[in-house]
Amino acid sequence: MSVPMRQAAMFADAALRRVLEVIDRRRPVAQLRSLLAPSLVDSVLSVSRAVTPPEGVATLRRMRLQPVGSDAPGTAAEVFGTYRRGDRIHAIACRVEQLCVGKEARWLVVALHIG
Repeated sequence: MSVPMRQAAMFADAALRRVLEVIDRRRPVAQLRSLLAPSLVDSVLSVSRAVTPPEGVATLRRMRLQPVGSDAPGTAAEVFGTYRRGDRIHAIACRVEQLCVGKEARWLVVALHIG
């Protein structure tokens, strides 16, 4: 796996864990603002408010990453995996892209699906 894809995998792992923690109300939504596109932060907040108290804590279990895009290799990936809540296994997926902010490049979740 290339260095950019390893960085994307580490970023996605941390971002998805935080998303699950926000939905479980174990972490404030403000901590997602630097990780997710603004519209996704609002969506996660809505899900968090709509969800009844969960049966157990959501725990990310497995995660896989697939590089995508031919325009600029190593700057986007689709991430998919599973998380456990109680006795059930659920799916989670996202797309991460490396964006240039000033002179710095940083990763951002630009699409998210929680099953």
